[in-house]
Parts: sequence; C-alpha cells; structure tokens
Amino acid sequence: MKKVSFTEMKNGTKEDYLFLDKHEKNFASKTADRILKFMSGLTETLEGYQVSRLEHSLQSATRAHRNGESEEMVVACLLHDIGDELAPMNHSEYAASILKPYVSEKTHWIVEKHGEFQMYYYAHHLGGDKNRRDKYKDHKYYQDTVDFCEKYDQNSFDPKYESLPLEFFKPIVKKIFSRKPYSSLKNN
Repeated sequence: MKKVSFTEMKNGTKEDYLFLDKHEKNFASKTADRILKFMSGLTETLEGYQVSRLEHSLQSATRAHRNGESEEMVVACLLHDIGDELAPMNHSEYAASILKPYVSEKTHWIVEKHGEFQMYYYAHHLGGDKNRRDKYKDHKYYQDTVDFCEKYDQNSFDPKYESLPLEFFKPIVKKIFSRKPYSSLKNN
C-alpha cells in the first residue's frame, strides 16, 4: 500500500490506519532534525537587535549549559523563542507546545510564560505593566521563570558573547525529542 484507500477519514479501514500509524511514527521520529534545520535558518530575524534570533537562542542555551542546567532546560533555552518566526504574538505558547510532549510540567510552564515575564524588562518603556508577571506570584514555578528570564533570556543579546554552535546542541535536542511523548510530565 502506497496510499490509503479513503478520501474521508470515516471510511478508513484498519489496514489504512495501521499503514498511516507507521508513517506517522517515522515522521515523528525525525522531529529533532526538523527543529534543528528550522533553527539554523533563524539568522536573518530579530531586526533591530545586535544579534540574530539564532544567536540569541544559542547564547541562552550556552549560558544554561555552562551554568550546569539539565539537558531539558538547555533545550528549552535553545527553543524558547522558536515561535517568533511563525507566531510573533504568542511565541511563548508556540514554543511550549512544541516542547510539551517531551519535557516536564515545570519546563513547559517556564517556556509558556516567559514572554509575559520578559515584559518586566521593557513594558514600562512602552506604557505597559512591567509587573504583569505578578499575577503568577503564588504559582509554584514563578521564581523558576523569573530566574530563567534573568539568567538565560534577557541577557542573551550580546554580540561579543562566545556561544556554542548549534551543532553542539544537536545530540541533546535529539535526546530530548527521542523521549516517549508525555512520559516525562512530572513535577520537578
């Protein structure tokens, strides 16, 4: 079988869906490769800043790696702004949704909320509320997200910083995305 027999899903057979399941599993197994390829193209984004989106991501991940963070957090740092290209109004949620099946609840929450927490550094200059993050003050991952932004995001726009190359992170990205989806969603 090279193609399914149906043109409407309700008419699919068990054989059709077993065939598709095999293809979907194969496709999913290459997610890390597609992510790395996408990341490598983020060299012409982030107009106005002193570094590209790729360099910002590499600096963030390098800082986390050098600070002894878990591989999961290093990958989260690398991918935290992957949504800027296709979802500029909700980039944090976009990145978090990519990571969700493969990371802990804590890491997912940090990435999902980091955009709001980053407002602390600039919103007041634009007439906004720099303390918007305070609505999460009682959340168990509040301080972790404050720390993420302070240590790995807001400070990663330095053209003189010597970040590790994307190739360095390839095995870590592959390792995280080879996890059984949703098996690592634990509070940690």
